[in-house]
Amino acid sequence: MQAAAPHCFLCPAGKCCTPVNHAAEKGWSPAFHVSSSSLWLALSSPPLMTSTIMAPNTMITACLELDLLAYRWAISCPRLKETTLYWRGTRDLVASLTNTPGTENSLASTRSILEDATEKSSSNNGVDVGRIRARHSSAGRSYILTDQHGGDYTCSVLLVATGLWVPQVVEFVGSDLVEGYESISTNPEDYKDQAVLILGKGNSAFETAQSIIGTASRVHMLSSSPVRLAWQTHYVGDLRAVNNELIDTYQLKSLDGLVEARLEKIIIAERKDQNRRASGGKKKGQKQKQFYLMLKKYHQNSQDKNSSGVTQEELSGYHIDNFPMRKPYDRVIRCLGFRFNFSIFDSSASPPNSENAKGRLPGVTAWYEGKDTPGLFVLGTASHSRDYRASAGGFIHGFRYTARAVHRVLEHRNHGNAWPSTKLSTTQLLSWILKRVSEASGPYQMFEIIGDVILLQGAHCEYVEEFLLQALPQFSSLSGHQVSRHGFIVLVMQYGKKKIDYLGRGRAETDWTKAWKSNFLHPVLYYYDRLPTEEEMRMRPHGWPLPRPKAIHHMVEDFLTEWDGPLSHIQPLRSFLEHCVQTDLRAFYAESCFRSALTHRKPPLFCQEGYLNRQGLRQNTQLLQHVYNTGPPRPQHHDAGTSDVNPAFPSYLAPAGASLSSGLKLDL
Repeated sequence: MQAAAPHCFLCPAGKCCTPVNHAAEKGWSPAFHVSSSSLWLALSSPPLMTSTIMAPNTMITACLELDLLAYRWAISCPRLKETTLYWRGTRDLVASLTNTPGTENSLASTRSILEDATEKSSSNNGVDVGRIRARHSSAGRSYILTDQHGGDYTCSVLLVATGLWVPQVVEFVGSDLVEGYESISTNPEDYKDQAVLILGKGNSAFETAQSIIGTASRVHMLSSSPVRLAWQTHYVGDLRAVNNELIDTYQLKSLDGLVEARLEKIIIAERKDQNRRASGGKKKGQKQKQFYLMLKKYHQNSQDKNSSGVTQEELSGYHIDNFPMRKPYDRVIRCLGFRFNFSIFDSSASPPNSENAKGRLPGVTAWYEGKDTPGLFVLGTASHSRDYRASAGGFIHGFRYTARAVHRVLEHRNHGNAWPSTKLSTTQLLSWILKRVSEASGPYQMFEIIGDVILLQGAHCEYVEEFLLQALPQFSSLSGHQVSRHGFIVLVMQYGKKKIDYLGRGRAETDWTKAWKSNFLHPVLYYYDRLPTEEEMRMRPHGWPLPRPKAIHHMVEDFLTEWDGPLSHIQPLRSFLEHCVQTDLRAFYAESCFRSALTHRKPPLFCQEGYLNRQGLRQNTQLLQHVYNTGPPRPQHHDAGTSDVNPAFPSYLAPAGASLSSGLKLDL
């Protein structure tokens, strides 16, 4: 049996929709967005790879993991008094799913929409996709998915979003005695009065420690690297403050501890001690399994994989009397994370292992197509190799934007639809950028990976949102937009590169003349007169998201992440844009435009598009004198100064232009 379809989608049903109501009960929901092309969806779940094959539909094109409890909190948090106006990302997700404001009712609406989409599609539950292979023919490359009944599903484009669920295992002497994070008890009472050794210091390790710290007698954690705190590294995959209680009990009470050692150099040995009181509080005379951590160099048969039968002389505490882990443990738990499941791929279809993340992830291109596997795209957590330890691509608030970017790549490749863009008058560019840097969620969450590209075209410009920055050399072929001789600007959100005390004095930069010294997340604009080459991308300065530009502008960091200060943010940005477009971007009253038209061969662009088209504001002498006396007023969004804009441009640009008209034209 063989079913043909243009696309296949492979993702964990346990974290998706097989069916939707079952997924919701498990605390997960799919997202997001509407496609103009039909897809075959193959939804597969670990560990049995049980799948759902869904017939072509136009609703779901990406399966994104979303914790419903966190989602509900995000849209109803009492601190967010303006609904979700300042909750970056969640508002976009709600809007893209339900087209309704971010309220508590959105969750029910979202679930209803997804259930309706599932009911309308003809789905087959319980499909086990066990093998994926590639086939070359005169029509091109295709992929064949084989289920447990021998049925084949063929597609030219395969989207893989199976997540990371295969446990990361390190082989060492005694590794067979270790319990896995994926199988341990979640009941803290099962660890009562026990000494526990946890291998690993990531979030899964600290979550385990956090759960049992109140009942276990002691908890030690061991890994090859020290703890990395997320608020120091700006990487959400590092230890979050909500899970770091063990650090307090270690540093303040000496109850628990952290140790660094390579797992390949240790041994976990089991001994049954008679007439010895176990650390778990067992009575004397009762044999109790005890696990000792030993250094491999003291083991007589270092090549032997069997760690049983070790002698007292082989224990590290015998050689080093103050060895920190000389006491036995009742349990040893492995919490080393997870890896991508490569086993379902035939050699002809398997993406290579990534060069980073210890090869746990598949290697993909800058547009998330598997290297050496054209037509196979990796989405979700598994695509994190492109921004591993650099951004949020391994997490829901990050990969929902990369998944949408892949959709746009496929829209252009398969249907000729250009990357969505907004055509603006160059005089409106300043206000549009200010709106984006203060509200856009994609560049904010996927900092240094996703950014906005502004194509300069003289009196007009084209604003392309949320493009994949590492794919900038292939911008034209991926987006369908061309770069003119005027060049283009890239808007990126960046952290500072200097190592500082993130809670110490002087951690923030407030002087706009030193904006390039900003440490916290802030907008950076790069101006290029042409697209960079692939070699220039590879040879870019260390830590830079892009190659060296013709001009660069940092907007000074802002405590409220609202870049609307007339002097600190707007004025410097306007000067930079004027340098790039080589024209005056100020706003003018009608009288000033009239004077300029009489005295200059070419009036300012604002006058050309406003006054010379019979639009503009009359100058108010009394108001102007008040402005000089009191300083620049804060922009008011209800100002109707440019309400009569050129109808050739969208109506929503009128309030954006008005908000700056009164604040930037103070020197006339």
